[in-house]
Amino acid sequence: METSEILKKVRKIEIKTRGLSSQVFAGQYHSAFKGRGMAFSEVREYQYGDDVRDIDWNVTARFHRPYVKVFEEERELTVMLLVDVSGSLDFGTQTKMKRDMVTEIAATIAFSAIQNNDKIGVVFFSDKIEKYIPPKKGRKHILYIIREMLDYQPNSKRTDIRQAIEFITSVQKRRTTTFILSDFYAKNDFLQSLQICNRKHDVVAIQVYDTRARDLPDVGLMKIVDAETGHEQYIDTSSKNLRMLYSRYWMNRQKELQNVFSRSNVDNVSIATNEDYVKSLLGLFKQRS
Repeated sequence: METSEILKKVRKIEIKTRGLSSQVFAGQYHSAFKGRGMAFSEVREYQYGDDVRDIDWNVTARFHRPYVKVFEEERELTVMLLVDVSGSLDFGTQTKMKRDMVTEIAATIAFSAIQNNDKIGVVFFSDKIEKYIPPKKGRKHILYIIREMLDYQPNSKRTDIRQAIEFITSVQKRRTTTFILSDFYAKNDFLQSLQICNRKHDVVAIQVYDTRARDLPDVGLMKIVDAETGHEQYIDTSSKNLRMLYSRYWMNRQKELQNVFSRSNVDNVSIATNEDYVKSLLGLFKQRS
């Protein structure tokens, strides 16, 4: 992709997602994602019902009446985006490719983060850690992230979600809010890694999928290609039994994925490429508030 074309796309995404994050997500993001903890703010006189453990004994002794410490939530967060850049994201039969949808969602979250003065960082992953962009603040940093998402060419087309999760667990020493953006076409098990990661960080999973992964159309003989392995084969989509087995496979796969998220206590949402991701994200944010 030429530089001028990339810049046009970056600008287009910025206009759309920055507007969404300021108009739609500002309050929801703030209430959905809490700060690191509580920081000391001030002292005030003791009131009935206050926790005696909050009494400031030095101030109490000085003024000969009880005072308590008041704490406020530390708002500043570090937000990490784990972005799947494997071959399976280069697919879309509806209004956009899965990769395009992931880029827009990531940009919306990023702009929501900087409006709350949070740092934002990114990990691009396939079956290896492709690129790590350390957390920083500011619009310039986000535009760099969007440009990389649009133009980055991964070294591998395969997926290893477990390795990406383990990377963020070990690299980020302080607690972060981590969004995993993927279609979750994972060959290996990542349950244990996700459980460990979510104990250290606040993990949220966002699955992006195409409806053709769920419902196979009746179009006769069709060649299908595995985007990650390159394996090709022909299937007869006019077979009702085949289409039923295909849908059943999708449903079973989704049940297994939901089981992983449930056992890991990870909030999650699934968004189709022809759906309004704004509505889905708002639902996710409200669920956490």
